[in-house]
Amino acid sequence: MCKEKDDSFNARLQSAERRYGLVKEEKPQVDANMEADRSLAALAFRAGTEMLAGLIVGVAIGWGLDHWLHTRALFLVIFALLGGSAGMLNVWRLVRTMDVK
Repeated sequence: MCKEKDDSFNARLQSAERRYGLVKEEKPQVDANMEADRSLAALAFRAGTEMLAGLIVGVAIGWGLDHWLHTRALFLVIFALLGGSAGMLNVWRLVRTMDVK
């Protein structure tokens, strides 16, 4: 009796899914080369973002300190170098963890 109810329910559920377009479609198969290319692109995008973020934060802090303390570009240069160095360190850490895997 319970088996008949399950079959009836599943049949009605499948009918409703087809009627309302809720049928789950199978994902197309992705070959390994295509997935590796996506992974490489993601890695390059993240590395660029890490570098840019470090540099932007360093420049912003340096500019803010120069503006606040009324100095020329002393802190801007110092913190731009520190921000760039921090960005390169983050990229190094990213690449090193990828090498371990």
